[in-house]
Amino acid sequence: MRVNLANIWVVLNETRYPENIGAAARACCNMGITKLAVVCPERLDRSRILKMATHEASHLVENMLLFHDLKEALSGFNFVAGTTARTGRHRLPTHGPRQLARTVAPISQVNKVALLFGSENSGLTNEHLEMCQAIVTIPTAGFSSINLAQSVMILCYEMFCACTETTKRAPRLATLQELEGMYRHLSEMFCAVGLVNPQHPSYWLHLARRFLGRCHLKSKEIRLIRGLCRQVLRTVNCMKQKRL
Repeated sequence: MRVNLANIWVVLNETRYPENIGAAARACCNMGITKLAVVCPERLDRSRILKMATHEASHLVENMLLFHDLKEALSGFNFVAGTTARTGRHRLPTHGPRQLARTVAPISQVNKVALLFGSENSGLTNEHLEMCQAIVTIPTAGFSSINLAQSVMILCYEMFCACTETTKRAPRLATLQELEGMYRHLSEMFCAVGLVNPQHPSYWLHLARRFLGRCHLKSKEIRLIRGLCRQVLRTVNCMKQKRL
């Protein structure tokens, strides 16, 4: 099974240089990926973008979607893979480019997949990566900083080449919007039962994101978890009222 390139999007967040948008569009065109979204670019000079994209990729630039908020841009995606060169306790990579492509192959058959890239100077923040179901690091020989368009080319190339032995497509997954609603509900429940400090709920929620993000949840499973949250919250509120 090959990656369904029609369901693959490249999403560029907070780019600094218009030329990198154009070069990324050209890389997408080289590898058969036709969908590009740009979020909060520092400069959006279409003439400079088109110059780097060349005539062959100009249609990607003309049709690219522009957003002012990353969460809004990603809300309709079922699977988001964020790229980072910086790793650490809260930035543990889950995939390399080739492994990601093989993971995406069955998912991409009926799901929208975003390949998310951060700004040239700072990349993606921890907050950005929390919205991702996969974190990708491109292996290097020591100097880990790779040009944005080169990073796009590497991931798009692996998507283009990937072929897995599986013939079973993944089911339709929940969207990021549905996942974020579930995480808000979980955070409220964690606070209500005293699992976390209401002023600092991030630790347990971060663990929940890492665990549930690997589960490839479907919409009905999201509804089940949120139903549990609602029931727990009702029970806690009833107990509080009885004490009064």
